[in-house]
Amino acid sequence: MKKLYVSNSTDSVRMFKSNWMEALSKVHFSIPLFIYIPVIGVMTWLAFDSGIAVGYYFLFLAAGVAVWTATEYVLHRFVFHFEPSSEWGQRIHFIFHGVHHDYPKDAKRLVMPPSASIPLAIGFYFLFSLLFPNKTYLYPFYAGFIAGYLVYDMMHYAMHHYNFKSELMKRVKQHHMLHHYSDPTKGYGVSSSLWDVILRSGFPKKKK
Repeated sequence: MKKLYVSNSTDSVRMFKSNWMEALSKVHFSIPLFIYIPVIGVMTWLAFDSGIAVGYYFLFLAAGVAVWTATEYVLHRFVFHFEPSSEWGQRIHFIFHGVHHDYPKDAKRLVMPPSASIPLAIGFYFLFSLLFPNKTYLYPFYAGFIAGYLVYDMMHYAMHHYNFKSELMKRVKQHHMLHHYSDPTKGYGVSSSLWDVILRSGFPKKKK
């Protein structure tokens, strides 16, 4: 495997000549909270307004979170880490994910900017609406999916900028740091290593 280039600079590398495109590629880590917590609130209100039982609400909420963990893994492994051979394809790859691996401490590129997350969120909503014709169940499912995404974004930021005290979170952070600094072809789960365990793409445990 070729030697990894990793910068320890906390500054943002410029990716676009256009100032407005450059601005759209950066975001403060708190912005997703202001955008998507209201979405979760609206989905929850719509679910109960449509008459869903409390038990079913939490069941479909949990299902949405679970589906997010699988989506996170698939996107990270098969989309963000897909490396095209063409020059323009490599440029797109760098814009979407390569820049994060080269500059992992860039605080303004640790959560997904709204310019990318909003179109994806809308697309997933319409996809799930095909799977759930009864919107009574769609609403809590989508709320859980978005909640899972928010946990992922906040955890991802924290892993690069926070020293955890909890042993559990230290292990979660170590899993992601190995992905960055040891082998980017392993450890695709960020908020959870569940799918790395299931699909055997995690890091081998050190022998005692």
